Amino acid sequence: MRIAVFGATGPTGRRLTDQALAAGHQVTAVSRRADALPLRAGLTVAAVDVSDTAAVAAAVAGSGAVVSALGVPPSKEKVTVYSDGVRNILAGMEQHGVKRLVAVSSSVADPDWRPTGEHFFNLVMDPLVNRKVARTAHDDMRRMEALLRDSGLDWTVVRPGGLFEHYEVTDYEVGEHSVDGLYTARTDLAAAMLRELEDRRFVRTAMGVATRDVRMSIPKLFWRQAKAQKAAGK
Repeated sequence: MRIAVFGATGPTGRRLTDQALAAGHQVTAVSRRADALPLRAGLTVAAVDVSDTAAVAAAVAGSGAVVSALGVPPSKEKVTVYSDGVRNILAGMEQHGVKRLVAVSSSVADPDWRPTGEHFFNLVMDPLVNRKVARTAHDDMRRMEALLRDSGLDWTVVRPGGLFEHYEVTDYEVGEHSVDGLYTARTDLAAAMLRELEDRRFVRTAMGVATRDVRMSIPKLFWRQAKAQKAAGK
C-alpha cells in the first residue's frame, strides 16, 4: 500500500515512516522539512506546508491511505495546525478518491479520560499542563476531530496518552475512545496506527492507545512538557 504520512519529520512521523517501510509499504513522507529524511527504497519525500491546499492534494494523489502525525509543542498561543491541516488533507483525499485516514489526537480530547490511580496527574498535571499550558493545542485537536466526524471518509482518530520514546514496539493496549492508561510510547502509537489502517476496528470513531510494559516518571514527563513549551516560545 502507498501511504502518505503527514508530519513525517516529527518524532511520531519518523516512527510511522520507519515502521511502514519495514512492513513493505510505499511511503510518501510529507513535511515542510522532508529533505531531513534519508532517502531509502520505497520512500518518496514531499516538501509541503499543510496550509498549501494544492500541494497537500498533490501529495495525497495515488495513495491508498493517509496518516496524520501533525503536531506542535505546547503553547499558549493559538493553534490551528491540526484543524487547518486535516481540512486540507480531507479536501485532497476527496479530490483524489482516497478514503482511509488515521490521525493522531490525544486522550485529553476524551472528556471522560482520567487514568485510574494516577492521582498526581489527575489533580495536578492535567489541570496545569493539559487544561492550561497546552489548552490551545487540545482545543484544536477537538476541532480536527469534529471535521473528521463531519466527513464522509473512513477516518480513525488515535488518542495516545503522554508520549515518550522507546526503542521497540511493546504489547500495547487499544480501546474505543480512550484507554485507561497514562503513557504511550511513540513506537506503540505508530504500530497501532499502521495496524488500524488494515484491521479497521475503529472506523469512524476514536481509538485509544496505551503502553503497559514501560513507564515514564511523571516528573520527567512534566520536565519534557516544560522544555517543549520553552523551546516553542523562542
